[in-house]
Amino acid sequence: MNNSVSSTARLVGAGLRALLVLTVICGVLYPLAVTGIAQVAFHDKANGSEVTVDGRSAGSERLGQSYTLDAKDKDGNPLPDPKYFQGRASAAGANTENTRYKLVVSGASNLAADSKVLLEAVEQRRADVAAFNGVAPGAVPVDAVTASASGLDPDISPAYARLQAARVAKANGLPAGAVAKLVEEHTDGRILGFMGEERVNVLKLNIALTKLAKGA
Repeated sequence: MNNSVSSTARLVGAGLRALLVLTVICGVLYPLAVTGIAQVAFHDKANGSEVTVDGRSAGSERLGQSYTLDAKDKDGNPLPDPKYFQGRASAAGANTENTRYKLVVSGASNLAADSKVLLEAVEQRRADVAAFNGVAPGAVPVDAVTASASGLDPDISPAYARLQAARVAKANGLPAGAVAKLVEEHTDGRILGFMGEERVNVLKLNIALTKLAKGA
């Protein structure tokens, strides 16, 4: 009986010591080491790729956000602000209220490619984007009418940025050429020269646009 109790006590003691050691290693030392390495080697990314303007946070270059007016459409959705470049559509519901980074959800619509609901949504977006920018529906690029898988895509295609340039220039009272040049300056090439597509970060472009408009 005593041997059984003693054996059990030793096993419990060994288990508790192992729990304590593993808790310190996996729950304290490892997180601290990973955090320290990230802060030293990848400081910007580890802190959310924050973009600041005049010492204040303007958002993250990794997260898309909305640029809207206080006014709303007949369905109660905020109207896009014509003074700014607009990002991709978001199918993530409340995430379209990202202007102040009130991130509620992230995700796609999960609708099939032949979904009638998706096709109708795409056609409606095409009509809305065309009307908003004063162009023919056929000129609207694909990324302007399709939502990203995350609903948080911070980038748009150079084609979509160029399509918006005339409208943005007019709304801000800027020369069309100056805004077009701004788009070209903020067009990033393919990763390593061959992966992905050329892209324009909407947040950085709008920050540069605001500076240009203030100096005009």
